[in-house]
Amino acid sequence: MSSVIVGGTSGLGRQLAEVLAKRGEEVVITGRDEARTKKIAAEIGGKTRGIALDLGSPDEIAGRLAGVGQVKHVVLAAIERDENSVKKYNIASAIRLVTLKLVGYTEVIHTLSPRFTQDASVVLFGGLAKERPYPGSTTVSTVNGGITSMVKTLAVELAPVRVNAVHPGVVGDTPAWEGKPPEVLERIRVRTPIGRLATTDDVVDAVIFLLDNRSVNGVNLNVDGGWLLL
Repeated sequence: MSSVIVGGTSGLGRQLAEVLAKRGEEVVITGRDEARTKKIAAEIGGKTRGIALDLGSPDEIAGRLAGVGQVKHVVLAAIERDENSVKKYNIASAIRLVTLKLVGYTEVIHTLSPRFTQDASVVLFGGLAKERPYPGSTTVSTVNGGITSMVKTLAVELAPVRVNAVHPGVVGDTPAWEGKPPEVLERIRVRTPIGRLATTDDVVDAVIFLLDNRSVNGVNLNVDGGWLLL
């Protein structure tokens, strides 16, 4: 039985793959570049293997995943940064992100669902731009809002397979944030009730909880230290 992590070559996806590999699980990670994905799978070690897959090309997904056997966990962690506003609308960028997160995520689940074990679970990655938009987040906020609804319909359609989503806030030790000016991070920290920013470990722990807890289903879990409260 495999745990499939789409977007497992860097960041949160890679750290999750490392945790599952250390638990002795058979892990399949995907990334867009075949050589890089296989190299990272070897670095993670254990029973980890890499498959080249681009969610932005959904017609190719079934073929790419043809060699994956029985599946216990699926984590859809692949993301792309996108700055797109209504005033300066980039159609190609918008179509790619919508395809990647809404069509690509769904096609992965469609392809793998016949191979799910009875107690399989799925975790989708969204983000808090769904509730706290910012200039340029038009497409990001829209697709992350779509993830919140996707969780509910998939939990019903795939029952008894469980489907949940994690929505990280500002994760201070990720490449996207750790290089920001200190004053920017400090403004966010002081508005976070726990007094610090969320970390990669916090998000990975949340995903493990959603994968393993057999009674948590149809949940959109924010991992933000209470940032949305203030």
